[in-house]
Amino acid sequence: MVKETAYVVLFRGVGGDTQLPVKRLREVLTEAGFRNVATYINSGNAVLSSSASEEEIVARVAAVVSEKMGFGKSVFARSAAEWAWAVDANPYPQAVETPTKLHLYCLEREPDPDRVAALQEKATGTERFVVKGRVLYLHTPDGMGRSLFAPKIEPTLKVPMTARNWRTALALRRMVEAL
Repeated sequence: MVKETAYVVLFRGVGGDTQLPVKRLREVLTEAGFRNVATYINSGNAVLSSSASEEEIVARVAAVVSEKMGFGKSVFARSAAEWAWAVDANPYPQAVETPTKLHLYCLEREPDPDRVAALQEKATGTERFVVKGRVLYLHTPDGMGRSLFAPKIEPTLKVPMTARNWRTALALRRMVEAL
């Protein structure tokens, strides 16, 4: 029997006018052959298990959700082990008490060090960030809605990404570890 791996799957650009109904998403992913599919709130979060690689999961999920649901946004996947590492590697442990002010960004790839340095020069307010591999942590003490820095992250790093607040990051960890 082929060993399956549990994954966190994140959809970019869900919210506001762009909805991804979770019941239908679970059905579509299950019909596509993924196992143990579960979703978390309507902001584009799922967990599943599969014997496919991360790259295969991203491609298959993106294709089936586009075809069956008309949703054509980027998809990110992280194994349960990588997600647990990302949560455990949080450089802002003091911020977990206000989980809506700490954010975990999944990056498509590790950013160029020169781009990270350029981003550091733009971090002039209260926000602080750290990049570790394909993860960026952002602490926004004044809140994400007030952040003038957060909108500069992706254009400066030039890497596709999606972010989740710490409450969601922890919920997804519990869900993926339960698979």
